Amino acid sequence: MLHVGHVSSGYGRSIVVEDATLKLANGQTVAIIGANGSGKSTLVKTIVGLIKPFSGRILLDGADITALEVDEINRRGVGYVPQIQNVFPNLSVNENLRIGGYYLSRSQLHSKAIEMYSIFPELEEYANSKVEKLSGGERQMVAFARSLMTTPKALLLDEPTAGLAPIAVDKVMKKIESIKESGVSVLMIEQNARKALQFCDYAYVMLSGQIIKEGDGRSIQQDENLGRMLLGVR
Repeated sequence: MLHVGHVSSGYGRSIVVEDATLKLANGQTVAIIGANGSGKSTLVKTIVGLIKPFSGRILLDGADITALEVDEINRRGVGYVPQIQNVFPNLSVNENLRIGGYYLSRSQLHSKAIEMYSIFPELEEYANSKVEKLSGGERQMVAFARSLMTTPKALLLDEPTAGLAPIAVDKVMKKIESIKESGVSVLMIEQNARKALQFCDYAYVMLSGQIIKEGDGRSIQQDENLGRMLLGVR
């Protein structure tokens, strides 16, 4: 469904991601793991159009979206939740959802908001509360819900569990599973490699801007070199 083919990208003349190829199929949760500075966030920003690639192609359902602007890529069906500044803290949960569905009609906004509260029932009691009053895990739920307002085919998540307490990490991961079960494919960057490999269907490992290994979670965990590098296994 989403295919990234031999993409290189970066900032100015500096190459950060080099010749990256990955796929996200319908109904999959795919993780990109690797150390800080390995190019994970740059790759995702390239897919959603925030950074234009130096080379390579990005296809969504067979259509080339490489040169499209962020707004058009979103309208084509790619949602994105950045690691930081992913909610509007001074606005209510309802207002955040309306911003997420900014190009929907009033009736569509209403029906999608109802749907979001069915997926994230813990948010309903805070519908009219400012997001700044919510916990870190609850804020992440708002960010997910806001990005799902436009019914994306694929949702890209940048470090969805960063800075969360362990109990909140488990809740967020379970919500990601629920999102996948609702029909949305998920591509996520995750610093918590062990947790990501437990939940994902497939994973890619990045190092110094390159994808150095791919496979299911078990095969990556069983790689001794990667275990030492990513999981602290000796």
